[in-house]
Amino acid sequence: MVLLLHGLFALVAWYGTRPPPRAAAEATPEQFMQVRLIDSAPATKAPPPPAPPALPAPPPAPRTPPVPPAKGALVVQPSPAPRLYDAHGQPLLPPAPATSAPVPGYVQRMPQGDTRIMQHDSPIKYEPTRFEDDWDKGGSAVDSALQKLVDKTTVKKTIRLPGGIRIHCAVSLAMLAGGCGGDPPPPPSAKAGDERLNMAPASTPDGRAHGFTPPGVAACIAMYRAGKPLAHGCPVDTPNRAVDEELRERAAKGERQH
Repeated sequence: MVLLLHGLFALVAWYGTRPPPRAAAEATPEQFMQVRLIDSAPATKAPPPPAPPALPAPPPAPRTPPVPPAKGALVVQPSPAPRLYDAHGQPLLPPAPATSAPVPGYVQRMPQGDTRIMQHDSPIKYEPTRFEDDWDKGGSAVDSALQKLVDKTTVKKTIRLPGGIRIHCAVSLAMLAGGCGGDPPPPPSAKAGDERLNMAPASTPDGRAHGFTPPGVAACIAMYRAGKPLAHGCPVDTPNRAVDEELRERAAKGERQH
């Protein structure tokens, strides 16, 4: 069956690709049309018309001698031709007057009309409520959940040492980390504690300050703790003395508690 199918396919292929019969391919002479192109004879050009005879040139005008001007007559000399450009090709412009101020290329103009149009102020004023701390301050929900987890699993402990020294420690179970630190330093006063930053007291015409009594050390320490500028006459190391005084007070308070 396979051989028969191959033979059938070969027979169909040969029959489809065989050339047409010669008798059908040849055409009779009556089926053709012959076209011939014959060039026409060149046209003869007409001779050009004869040129008109040249006219005789007019005789030159007689030259009259110049007449001298009469005595006392007004003689007008011809003015030279005006020059518009210099030797370099630049236009010749009249000089600008010395009093004319230069005109600026751009002038900033002030806004016209109602100037409150550009003010985008909200008429509704926002006032925070007691639920302000419960709202999310920004970030994703995952960050907020992790922060709450860290806050809830953080254990804080304060260790008191002799001399009024306190150490604050915190351990976070969620982050598996922790750390310790002491009390922050006291905030600085309004001035650096240097008496040279304060104005000197008024002096008499002889150049010396009479009747001036410098404040005591306790008064200077009280001024420094209250955040007030130190008065003239306070020692330069008043901040250090204030810190030592605070440490002594803490130590005495701790002994009384024990």
